[in-house]
This record gives sequence, structure tokens and C-alpha cells, in this order.
Amino acid sequence: MAPKRKATVGEPLPTRVTRSQAKNDNSKPVSVDPVSPKPKRVKRGTVSESKSKVKAPVDSGSKKIVVVEHCTQCRQFKIRAVKVKEELENGVPGLEVRVNPEKPRRGCFEIRVDGEKGEKFVSLLDMKRPFGPMKALNMDKVISEIIEKIK
Repeated sequence: MAPKRKATVGEPLPTRVTRSQAKNDNSKPVSVDPVSPKPKRVKRGTVSESKSKVKAPVDSGSKKIVVVEHCTQCRQFKIRAVKVKEELENGVPGLEVRVNPEKPRRGCFEIRVDGEKGEKFVSLLDMKRPFGPMKALNMDKVISEIIEKIK
């Protein structure tokens, strides 16, 4: 049996309520602090109106925009996309390169000029593992050809 606690001076002992006492005390009002319920969580998949993405108007006359769309399924896509972005920004002054501005397609690696009539430099679609067509590309040669076409 556990030892009894010593009562300190000035502290009242806590009263213990048994089930039978609780049945008899139903007539007494119980004071409960009114606590507001927690707000419900918003699902991650939904986008509220205040957080919706709004595209800023782009002045197409001042800058050329190149879009690199790559699949997020494999790290090899990202490595090549980042390399293309860095090389194009260093090779062509005043060029804006966007990587995956929209949700990418599966098994896709595409480099194109942004816009409705945008020229496609590289377009590899619906690739299956191990992504042979993409790995067969000589990225340095592809990047130099794109720089020549843009200039």
C-alpha cells in the first residue's frame, strides 16, 4: 500500500467523489468552463480561394521564357532539369527559365519556349523505366543547340 501524503498547512485536502456520491449529486449544478471546440482541419488537397495561385502578367517583349518540364518520379529528371536551367541562364543573358511551372506529366522531359506557339527543343513523353531515351541524350550538346536557336 502506498504511503499517505502529508498535508501541508493551508491546503485543503482534495475530496474524492465515488460513483454512488455522483449518482446522488446529480441535482447539484456542475460548473463547466465553456470551451470553444477546436476548428476543423482543412484537407491538404484542397486549395482555398485566398491561397489560390494567380499568375502574374508577364511582359513577353522584354524576356524570353523557357519552360523545363520534368517528371518528379525519378531523381534523374531533376538533375537534368537543374543543369539545363543553370546553363541556359548563364549562356543567354535576359533569359528566364522556369522549372515545372505547372503539374508535370508522368514520364515526361520537355524543354520548350513558353506560350501557345512555343517551340519545343526536346520532347520526351510517356517514358518507362529505366528512361533510356533521356539517359541517351548528350545534355551538353542539347544545351548548346538550344542556346544557338535562342540567340
